[in-house]
Amino acid sequence: MDLSREALEKAASDLDGALLVAADVSKEEDVKAYVDQTVEAFGRIDVFVNNAGINGDFKPITEQTRENYAKVLDINVIGVALGLKYVVAQMQKQGSGAIVNTASNGGLLGAPGMSAYVASKHAVLGINKSVALEVAGDNIRVNAVCPSGVDTQMMRSIEANAMKGREEEARKQFESSVPLGRYAEADEIADLMLFLASDKASFITGAYYRIDGGGGATSV
Repeated sequence: MDLSREALEKAASDLDGALLVAADVSKEEDVKAYVDQTVEAFGRIDVFVNNAGINGDFKPITEQTRENYAKVLDINVIGVALGLKYVVAQMQKQGSGAIVNTASNGGLLGAPGMSAYVASKHAVLGINKSVALEVAGDNIRVNAVCPSGVDTQMMRSIEANAMKGREEEARKQFESSVPLGRYAEADEIADLMLFLASDKASFITGAYYRIDGGGGATSV
């Protein structure tokens, strides 16, 4: 599921039997539709990776707009909550399920210029803990991952926002702040998600996991 059908087709080009659904996660009717279509196609939802997120404008608080805050919170918080609303209901019918929410190291720290994004990811961690407690008795586990920068298009956007016209310089600065000296690869985040979704993590719920190249070791 993604807002862009083209992006979905590209991502699923090597997959067999994938269901592609274009949806806007901030719209409740779209969220209900993608959940309904998934259940219709596969009969159940065993694992839900709740990966909604945009970074928004990179500006100090004195230059932030209500519109930017509303857009970021609509997608990063409301989108996550709506996904949980409908997927949890289905998992309760089944009697089991595993959910992995994508938070961020921005949900644990501050980041100058990214107050809207940081606020949204702090909210995701609060939702993650609350829902985990709500559904623990339903045999549903809910956890979150907190990545630092990942080498994807989202980081290209952040680099451009931070230092327009000097994106490579921005990348070097961001990577130098990571003890391991680089961005994460998407596959590295996926490996942690797969573990949390698997039976190997059967006694883990309500937790969040840093995956930040050692960045968390520099803070409490």
